Amino acid sequence: MIEFIVNNASDLFSKTLEHLYISILALVLAIVIAVPVGILLTRTKRIAKVSLTIASILQTIPTLAVLALMIPLFGVGKVPAVIALFFYVLLPILNNTVIGVESIDKNVREAGKSMGMTAYQLMKDVEFPLALPMILSGIRLSSVYVISWATLASFIGAGGLGDYIFNGLNLYDENMIITATILITALALLVDFCLSRIEKWIVPKGLKVSR
Repeated sequence: MIEFIVNNASDLFSKTLEHLYISILALVLAIVIAVPVGILLTRTKRIAKVSLTIASILQTIPTLAVLALMIPLFGVGKVPAVIALFFYVLLPILNNTVIGVESIDKNVREAGKSMGMTAYQLMKDVEFPLALPMILSGIRLSSVYVISWATLASFIGAGGLGDYIFNGLNLYDENMIITATILITALALLVDFCLSRIEKWIVPKGLKVSR
């Protein structure tokens, strides 16, 4: 296997960056949408419950099926792969955002209101900071999911390390499969580690969510 890695080092590096690009782009898009939407949903509990139920149902659809459905709409390549992965990692972030905001003590909100804080100030200076540990926990979970699921993006021509796994299966080449699997696992661990450092940096110790 070492010889295989040495001979294909350049292409493996390129595919690893491609895999990371697809994964991170989908994750960032999910964060940008899920966090503000999650906060807004907490304003109406009934809508929040319905929205999370619908999102949970949609997530039960097999990943390959979602990727296949993207082809008639967006063709093949990275765009449909990113869109499909975006929908899959949206739920954990959305769910944790809603739970994080709803778990804030009502007395804390009332204290903010009594100080004359507007709804926006209350959200920005009270709700979001207190819900941040739970939100980051959802983001870390989603980061592991998206890197794993991005392997299937190769199915619709998006590239990434999934190319090595699918080609390895077709050619019965265990070196391709094992090498790609190790790199995907390493990527997931690396991204989770980086997010844990960010969490440690921006979240006060007393507010951290144990994992």
